[in-house]
Amino acid sequence: MRSFIVLILVAAGLAAGSAAWWLNQPMVLATDPVELSVEPGTPARGIARVVVDAGVRVNPTLLNAWFRFSGDDRQIKAGSYEIAAGTTPRALLQKLVLGEETLRTLTLVEGWNFRQVREALQKSEHLRHDIQGLSDEIIMEKLGRPGLHPEGRFFPDTYAFASGSSDLAVLQRALRALDKRLAAAWGQRAADTPLKSPDEALILASIIEKETGRAGERAMISGVFNNRLRIGMMLQTDPTVIYGLGTQFDGNLRKRDLQADTPWNTYTRAGLPPTPIAMPGKAALLAAVRPAQTSALYFVARGDGSSHFSPSLDEHNRAVNKFQRGQ
Repeated sequence: MRSFIVLILVAAGLAAGSAAWWLNQPMVLATDPVELSVEPGTPARGIARVVVDAGVRVNPTLLNAWFRFSGDDRQIKAGSYEIAAGTTPRALLQKLVLGEETLRTLTLVEGWNFRQVREALQKSEHLRHDIQGLSDEIIMEKLGRPGLHPEGRFFPDTYAFASGSSDLAVLQRALRALDKRLAAAWGQRAADTPLKSPDEALILASIIEKETGRAGERAMISGVFNNRLRIGMMLQTDPTVIYGLGTQFDGNLRKRDLQADTPWNTYTRAGLPPTPIAMPGKAALLAAVRPAQTSALYFVARGDGSSHFSPSLDEHNRAVNKFQRGQ
């Protein structure tokens, strides 16, 4: 009898040792990494099967037994996961219990318009495309902003999300981020700003964003536009005309385009356009409300990425002849 008990204890010890060894052995993967998706409500046995079907070469019966024996089988969280080389059964369960989902990223670029934002969302294979086929108006309704034009209302940044997340959820985060950034910028506005509201600041910031990529010039360009707004002078900025042309713009801005009246043509209409024309970044938002103190009313591209600023039309015309016409 004593020998039988000893044999049982030895067998139990060996089994325990084998189990401990197995739990800490890296699993073989069909690819590196293996991607798997755990749907809500999937039982432990089903999750073990999902792991194997995804390309993890492990015994599903043993894996299910481990899930159940650990007592954490009901704590496994649904989501999208990446299983990397070197992952053990013990580490796998920990990842699933902690909900360490694989995060993807999407970058919304400063200066993009809403059409480009929609295209980027559509191209992301890891997002659920809930806005596909919806009009801009319906999208804004779903975001809780009915009647609001979507242009410029989303903050350009890199957003992380779990695979299978809704593109609408990414837009919601970008919308709230813009609200926060705009409120912060408006709170720092200059006392003598001609801008009457945060929305006007957003519109001007979008123009500044499209006028220059040089960080050091944003405040000066804002100074020019602020000066023009103060004296009722037309902004006459090409990016607004281009935006008004929409998909008709072929990359070449002609004289007839400057004369074609649209709500965004600042050569034919005074003041700010009715909506932003792109997504401004933080620097452009701050430049809009805190312009450089300057007497300049004009600026022209030098051809090297920088601009020449002038306080008078005569000086501006000379600069145009020098930098644009090569005279």
